[in-house]
Amino acid sequence: MSTMRLLHLYHCRRTFSLALVILAVLVGAPLSQAQTQPQQPSPQPSQQPDQQTPDQTAPAAGGPSGDTGAIALPKKKDKSEEAPPPAPAAPVVKNPPELSNYSLRVDVPEVTLDVGVLLEKTGQFVPNLKPSNFRVYENGTEQKVIGFKRVEAPITALLLCEFASTSYYFIYDMQNAAWAFAQQLRPQDYVALMTFDMRTRIVTDFTQDKSQLYNALNSLMIPGFSERNLFDALNESEDRLSRIPGRKYIILIASGRDTFSRITLDKILQKVKNTPDITIYAVSTGGALRAMTEGGPGFNQQLRDLDYLQADNQMKTFAKLTGGMWFEPRFVGEMPDIFSAINQAIRSKYQLVYRPTDTKQDGTYRKLRVELVDDEGHPLRMQDEKHKPLKYEIIARDGYRARQEVE
Repeated sequence: MSTMRLLHLYHCRRTFSLALVILAVLVGAPLSQAQTQPQQPSPQPSQQPDQQTPDQTAPAAGGPSGDTGAIALPKKKDKSEEAPPPAPAAPVVKNPPELSNYSLRVDVPEVTLDVGVLLEKTGQFVPNLKPSNFRVYENGTEQKVIGFKRVEAPITALLLCEFASTSYYFIYDMQNAAWAFAQQLRPQDYVALMTFDMRTRIVTDFTQDKSQLYNALNSLMIPGFSERNLFDALNESEDRLSRIPGRKYIILIASGRDTFSRITLDKILQKVKNTPDITIYAVSTGGALRAMTEGGPGFNQQLRDLDYLQADNQMKTFAKLTGGMWFEPRFVGEMPDIFSAINQAIRSKYQLVYRPTDTKQDGTYRKLRVELVDDEGHPLRMQDEKHKPLKYEIIARDGYRARQEVE
């Protein structure tokens, strides 16, 4: 009985040991095969200088960047980057059926007026005036001054001289007057010289060289004609200067007589009135000769006196219409003081700006008047150191022509 049990136990232990051996062989075979296989080297990318490595970075907005790139997740948007809500729609205004759409455009013009205030006795400029001292009237209606400043700047002037074979006294006065004006020029000033008899002649163009002007004056030796076409010469001067921007001046040195012009007095007066930014300062010549012969016997002498009275009136009118000054010297010694006053009047001015109450652009001529008043609105009175009254003169344009509206 015991012998049979022992044989049975031995047989069971042997069977269990054989099963463990078989199981160990089955499990260890794949491991030993994997260890015995040779390791394959990883392929290295070929180094080519011309071929660039594709960008493998993930894009900010997500999605693949290439064939072998990484896959990026979409980026979440911040609340601050969200677009604002759209603006509300503008209200739509519908006109009545009988009223069509229209546009309104308002053009408010401005007028710039240069005003000089000079003492009558000495011709000196009156400084230190305030905007409240000026009153501007347009066609009798007071205007409100919105701009005010004192102007002192270089000048651009045309020296227009009568050079005709009439009398030596006229040529002598013209040359002395032109020399006196040239001596008042400053380095920044531009000046040109033009003479006239029966026709005009530009002796020198605009220059800042005073020596060139002196040489041009010295070249005036023998005149060509005795005719004096003053109106034609002044008309041509206005046309030439109107092409130059800014304020310009004409220093007219002549007898004032016109003998052979194609343009009439009425037309040249209209031209002078309607041309903006040009001021005329007129100096009459032949004063000494007229003083010696004026009132002489004979009918011809009386006609000559009337002609020169008319000539003085024309020269004075040219200056007055443009806000300039007129002088009638008798002696050469008066020339320096005359051109000193002209120089001061040109360089020192008050510039007033106003918007006219009559805004119509109808091309009409508007009359201007300037008055000086004190702080209480009464006419301004001036006194010297000894409390004696001083008379003054207001230099301003007689008027201007309004712009013509083009339809």
